[in-house]
This record gives sequence, C-alpha cells and structure tokens, in this order.
Amino acid sequence: MAEQTFTLPDLGEGLVEATVLEWLAEPGERIERNQPLVELETTKSAVEIPSPHSGVIVRLHAEEGAVVQVGAALVTFETEQAAGIVGTVPREEERPSRRVRLRPPAE
Repeated sequence: MAEQTFTLPDLGEGLVEATVLEWLAEPGERIERNQPLVELETTKSAVEIPSPHSGVIVRLHAEEGAVVQVGAALVTFETEQAAGIVGTVPREEERPSRRVRLRPPAE
C-alpha cells in the first residue's frame, strides 16, 4: 500500500485558487478512479473533479468552504499500486540483445 496526495490541479486560464463547495466522498471510503470526488468553484465556474486514483481516502486537506491554492494538497489516498505516468516506458536493466545499425543508402 502506498499513500498518494492529490494536489489541486491548474483549472485553466490563470486561475490560482478554488473554493471547495462539496466533498462527494469521505475519509475511510473506497473510491474508484474517475468517480466524482469534489465539487470546486472558481471565479469562472463550478466544476466537479474526478478521483485520479482508485483506493481508500485517508485524509481531506480542506474543509467545505475553504479556499485552496493551485498546487496545494487536496486529498490523500491509500492505493494498492502507484499508477505510472501515461506515455513513459519502464526502464529495462538489460541491454537489448540485437542492435540495429543505420547506414545511409548506397548511391
């Protein structure tokens, strides 16, 4: 089990903070990835943020009505396995057994 803290993401267009309107999950509750997590209000709109992880909510870092800065801790999850970053390749300790050599075409 690993703990992962989710910070308030940049909600776009220069917004630097958001107000927590309503938590849609509670500490101790199991939540699935993409399940609604929290409703936030910015100066431009109200948005519902989905859960970025599957796991158990350990701690909510802000109360309803609190103003949270972008990048500040929002919620901590206990996850079974840390999710990888999309688009990265796992490191391999072994070197490839076959190498490809590129040669310019013969003229």
